[in-house]
Amino acid sequence: MYIMLNILSYLPIKRKKSSSGWISFNAVCCLHNGESLDKRSRGGLLLNGEYDWSYHCFNCNFKTGFTMGKPVGYKAKKLLKWLGVSSIDIDWMGIESLRHRNIADIIDDRSNSAPNTVIHFNEVKLPNGARLIVSDDVRFVDYLASRGLMYNQYPFMITPNDKARNKNRIIIPYTNKNKVVGYTSRFLDDRTPKYLNEQQHGYIFGIDLQHADWNVVIVMEGILDAISIDGVAVLHNKIGDLQAQQLQQLHRTVIVVPDQDKAGLKLIDSALINGFNVSIPKWGDSSIKDVNDAVVKFGKIATILKILKYANVSSIKIKLAKIELERALNK
Repeated sequence: MYIMLNILSYLPIKRKKSSSGWISFNAVCCLHNGESLDKRSRGGLLLNGEYDWSYHCFNCNFKTGFTMGKPVGYKAKKLLKWLGVSSIDIDWMGIESLRHRNIADIIDDRSNSAPNTVIHFNEVKLPNGARLIVSDDVRFVDYLASRGLMYNQYPFMITPNDKARNKNRIIIPYTNKNKVVGYTSRFLDDRTPKYLNEQQHGYIFGIDLQHADWNVVIVMEGILDAISIDGVAVLHNKIGDLQAQQLQQLHRTVIVVPDQDKAGLKLIDSALINGFNVSIPKWGDSSIKDVNDAVVKFGKIATILKILKYANVSSIKIKLAKIELERALNK
């Protein structure tokens, strides 16, 4: 008979237990998630009973846990492997856990679980004087054309009668359930920042524009990247927990395409944590740093086909592609 795995036996020898029950030690997850080696005991494990546990890294913010009677989750498996647990022992752990699951547990889980978590976003007002771009707005139309976009491809807006920088911006509204919940301002002058985002926590641009019959969702950092190929944008270089949850709830293949710069390396790490596919296309042109650049050079269809060609779910292959990209960036 299999003896249930004791996670304490795999923790580093150097560790400390607090009065609240947390066991702290040098986190094993940080290097795998793109951070520096932890030397300050920022990994924490909390036991709940004999076998249940929770883990939280206060450096790279990796979180996971295990509950007897339930499957061993993807992130829990990753942590166990990083601690040195063999794949065979992890598989047996999952089998033994489900062996303790009885009919009452299953019925209770089904009655208390919802198919999707609904995230509410507050409606916001667009800037005063905002109006849609029309063909006569030559400067703004030309800028969008230079990015491979038509001015009427999305409800792009401007505030030409506003003051200072605001008269030189393109406003891209964020929508959710037919209401505006935020926006991006893209300034066309030479000053920084180029973009200012009015974004609510957990929001993903374009997720409400995905078609029900699509079986792939392509995830990028930038909003113009997303519009270029009908994908979605997380609007920074990390996929938050609420964002990951929404992507998983689409029940389709998630392909993350990072910008090919140092910030994009963090988006790769975020995709690995969540078990998403990653695509790092070899564009054949060092000037192409993101999906929108590729669309300008190759067109929408060719860009999508290239993304699909280089998509990988294997964490080993993804990490190798990341190393190759990192080396290219450091040349």
